Amino acid sequence: MIELRFHGRGGQGSVIASKVLASALFKEGKHVQAFPVFGVERRGAPVTAFLRLDDKPIYLRCEVYNPDHIIVLDQTLVGVTDITAGLKEGGLILINTEKSPADFPEFSRFRVATVDANAIAIRHNLGSKTQPIVNTAILGSLARTSQLVRLESVIEAIRESITLSTEENAKAAREAYESVSM
Repeated sequence: MIELRFHGRGGQGSVIASKVLASALFKEGKHVQAFPVFGVERRGAPVTAFLRLDDKPIYLRCEVYNPDHIIVLDQTLVGVTDITAGLKEGGLILINTEKSPADFPEFSRFRVATVDANAIAIRHNLGSKTQPIVNTAILGSLARTSQLVRLESVIEAIRESITLSTEENAKAAREAYESVSM
């Protein structure tokens, strides 16, 4: 079983990202489970979402405590939240940031990838300039960095799940796939 944990803030699309990724993985024949955990539901509050995938049915029903991969939709959570808690040695940390992977020496035990999903979302008019919605862009970069899912499956899941700016979301995923730094 492979487990992922998403760290974001309310309004960025962390929960939707986990659901869209689950749909893409299901299309590829995987058994999946996606669910969020959050306190007060408000824009900007920290949100955590989880995803499990396996080749066989998943019966485990608890939070993900030892993820294989971490996805960070808001760089400001780095240092404020222990995003690496329980992350397996050599696991992937994908961060939405303008910075390069080398700018995160504190994560040297892990594989770090970065993508400026904010800029991509803004270019595609996803959300606003002050509060871009980065979920589909982060999924495109995750497809490339994790090798868990094909980009075309992600785009197909976006087209089926995202009802607003569908094609712009698909374009954002493709652009992030091409521009992620590893």
